[in-house]
Amino acid sequence: MRTKTEQVPTKPAPTNNLNDKVPEAKSSINEQVFLEGPHTRRLELWMLLRIFREFFRGFRKLHFIGPCVTVFGSARFKEDHPYYGLAREMGAALSRMGFTVMTGGGPGIMEAANRGAKDAGGISIGCNIKLPFEQDANPYLDDMIEFRYFFVRKTMLIKYSYAFVAMPGGMGTMDELFEALTLIQTKKIRHFPIVLMGSDYYLPLIEFLESMVNAGTISRTDLDLLMVTDSVDEAIRHIDKFAVQKFGLRRVPRRMWALGER
Repeated sequence: MRTKTEQVPTKPAPTNNLNDKVPEAKSSINEQVFLEGPHTRRLELWMLLRIFREFFRGFRKLHFIGPCVTVFGSARFKEDHPYYGLAREMGAALSRMGFTVMTGGGPGIMEAANRGAKDAGGISIGCNIKLPFEQDANPYLDDMIEFRYFFVRKTMLIKYSYAFVAMPGGMGTMDELFEALTLIQTKKIRHFPIVLMGSDYYLPLIEFLESMVNAGTISRTDLDLLMVTDSVDEAIRHIDKFAVQKFGLRRVPRRMWALGER
């Protein structure tokens, strides 16, 4: 039995007060606030305006960077890892093709690809995502843009890329890979080559996709532009065939000084 002097713990009552929510929404995890469920109309309007601003900033920043290829992969691989060297070689080869190399802007595979682009004298861009734990930008970026929302960032990576190169990676790499595969399957994007670098690493995934084909949940044609290789030269030929030869390298739009585009 509790005495009168004991404090009974209570659960904080939920609040829809804007002043209570906005400080949390301004934190690095404000996508969590957005996905919590219904809030006040005032708060949700505030979040929608922030999302619009993030899209606008992304369009404005990436409009003039030229045709891109995005390279995904784990942030955990160090400079002495073979996958780091492979990603660096891939970044250089993409730059020599005339592509801007885009990554998540962090360490590991992302750093290696950006570094390779700089080795070849190409353009290197990072699209970072703000997370509860800070991730420093790698030192091989010509420019970087930060996003609060994963769905905004993924839209930008798809919109401005001609191809994806997925190096060995974790949950984030799988997320981006299957986002692209879903868009290809549903005909939202067409002729979008995806290269998986690392045959041994991706073998279980390919076997699972084959089982999906056999089960009839996806079509064989859904995998036509998915290539698995350990060869940079083979990957480059694949991207050249399905991105460059098919569409050419899109010209970079001219800047309009009247709109403040410098």
